[in-house]
Amino acid sequence: MSRKALAYAALLAFGLAAPLFIYPVLVMKILCFALFACAFNLLLGYTGLLSFGHAAFFGTAAYVAGHALKEWGLPTELGLLAGTAAAGLLGWAVGSLAIRRTGIYFAMVTLALAQMVYFIFLQASFTGGEDGLQGVPRGTLLGFVDLSDDLNLYYFVLAIFVFAFWLIYRTIHSPFGQILKAIRENEPRAISLGYDVAKYKLLAFVLSATLAGLAGATKMLVFKFATLTDAHWHLSGEVVLMTILGGMGTVFGPVVGSSVIVTLQNELADKVGSLVTVIMGCIFVICVLAFRRGIVGEVAALYQRVVGKRARG
Repeated sequence: MSRKALAYAALLAFGLAAPLFIYPVLVMKILCFALFACAFNLLLGYTGLLSFGHAAFFGTAAYVAGHALKEWGLPTELGLLAGTAAAGLLGWAVGSLAIRRTGIYFAMVTLALAQMVYFIFLQASFTGGEDGLQGVPRGTLLGFVDLSDDLNLYYFVLAIFVFAFWLIYRTIHSPFGQILKAIRENEPRAISLGYDVAKYKLLAFVLSATLAGLAGATKMLVFKFATLTDAHWHLSGEVVLMTILGGMGTVFGPVVGSSVIVTLQNELADKVGSLVTVIMGCIFVICVLAFRRGIVGEVAALYQRVVGKRARG
């Protein structure tokens, strides 16, 4: 077994044992935002598209899944699928407009469209407005596993994360993923080789939005409510910070970045209050100035230097 396979097996074992010594709800929150960051990294890190509107997909899935479970009485699995599908459809609509632009113009288009979605949620009756959609039942898994139990729900959330992470891993190591990297590195060259760049960008955008929606729907299930915070542009900024802090363009970087940010927010919220935002901003500045490759990127670079020195020695 390779070192990489052993590392992933060890991480899976840690995930299975985590609720024995860490509060399960905190770990579930980390897993939800880790999935959100991994989905965003697929777009930014591997396609080179900076979206400032990914909270729209996160929030849309949360609201649609919550409404489906609370008002329509759908089974938990179908409710999550409904929210994820809604995020995917919104991703197709937004992506079809946004990919016509590049660079900062792309980012601004996604931000503007996401703000439109936010104000729709603010005014719509089914979202509960500023009060949010509360009291969503967790239901059961496959009709007999009670998800109101935090431990049962934890392993369900872990299974969702592992499946989504595997899907992202397979995507970026497939021929499709190699084309995305080619577009990121040199778009004119990719066009000259005959690739329909717009189609590949749109597919990447829709896949990223769908997985971001899955993260939002899962987070709603964990906390049993959806609020305007889930669709606010601040959340779009946070996922950018998580991705860059962990290591943009690395497979595991977003997981590390989201774990650090969520843990800091959880630990510092009661101690420093609103200053958490200032601290997050300082972390972002330090990351950009001191280690631009992120935590995982810098560790990987250090490892390569050490291995290289040993090989030469």
